[in-house]
Amino acid sequence: MKLNLTDTLFALSFALDTVQYEMGGISNEHGKHVAFISYLMGKYLNYDNDKLNDLVGLAILHDNAFTEYVREEYNGGELYDYDAIANDSEASKLRNGFLTHPMHNVVGEKNISLIPFRTDVKDVILYHHENADGSGPLHKRDYEVNEMAQIIHIADMMDVLFDLKIMSEDEFDKAIIKIKNLEGKLFSTKMVDTLIKSVSYEDIYDLQRMGAVPYLRLHLKSYEHDYNDQEIRNICEFFANIVDYKSSVTKRHSLGVADKCYKMAKYYNFDDDKAIRFYFAGAFHDIGKLIINNDILEKPGKLTSEEFEHIKNHAKATEMILSNISGIDDITRWASRHHEKLDGTGYTSNVSGTDLSFEDRLLACIDIYQALVEKRSYKDDFRHNDSIEIMRDMARNNKIDGNIVEDINKYFG
Repeated sequence: MKLNLTDTLFALSFALDTVQYEMGGISNEHGKHVAFISYLMGKYLNYDNDKLNDLVGLAILHDNAFTEYVREEYNGGELYDYDAIANDSEASKLRNGFLTHPMHNVVGEKNISLIPFRTDVKDVILYHHENADGSGPLHKRDYEVNEMAQIIHIADMMDVLFDLKIMSEDEFDKAIIKIKNLEGKLFSTKMVDTLIKSVSYEDIYDLQRMGAVPYLRLHLKSYEHDYNDQEIRNICEFFANIVDYKSSVTKRHSLGVADKCYKMAKYYNFDDDKAIRFYFAGAFHDIGKLIINNDILEKPGKLTSEEFEHIKNHAKATEMILSNISGIDDITRWASRHHEKLDGTGYTSNVSGTDLSFEDRLLACIDIYQALVEKRSYKDDFRHNDSIEIMRDMARNNKIDGNIVEDINKYFG
């Protein structure tokens, strides 16, 4: 499957940033700001196009282990009490603990191995919080740490220590002085020198005026690559892992839908490329749920009408997120229409009947079947036969395609 990976990471970073803000108050622009500074430094160091794209991608994803940290370290593997985020001291406790805990780096490095980068990125995330004097979480000195890790480290701290979104020229000059004072302690001489020579206040002004992603889209040369099926599955798994630690329901559901999408695609004799594209659509059909608060996603009882209206927004959010990835218009359409109904009572594209393609109808049926056969916070799992009977009743009421329901019964029964 052809995919622009950098484009994909830009698009999905919106969802990732939303999770990090909800779970720990981390700025919803932080990953993008780090990518912006890293790009300027990498360009100054004459990185080739592949290495620049990988550096930007790593910078966007450098905090990818945050949701796992919140559950495993802070809350014993259970869901975090999101109401506590209203208390700034709680959010600070989460952030500070995350930054100093080795899990941040070790688990983040393990996760990132799923992404098919073009260059050697080993140990970049693992060592991106090491200090030049060896006082970092893994006690590596600057000469033991690869250059891309050092770039992300200084770019990360630049955004953490100073508010780049509102920084004035005078504040920028003070920030550079502070960074220089940390030379030999947090940062190597080379990194401080590179930052000073590659980043000007004019660049920060461009960031404030344009935003990080529009700036990077304009200046960074990204392009499509042909990824094999396993590489596409790995990309899907990486983001499903992040979803899982926000909502334990969503990962099981998304990967379950993706698996069944692929199997039914082969059942209907989709060609190999279309089958893996349909898998991708299944894996990301609920990516919009990352913007939905967990107190709604994990609610054990029936949703109120207001909560249901809120959760309906996830289909439109899925469309918004995926539409920013070039070359996947078909995937975006399939994924975002998974709650549409033949009689027009679904949401949120206001399409029905013949406006819904066979693929739209198929993914909608698979989504319903997967939801029925899996356990949720508000229900037990249904057996296959019971699930099919529920879906047949929906088909009789012109909600979903009855022929597809019978094919799902034939294949999975």
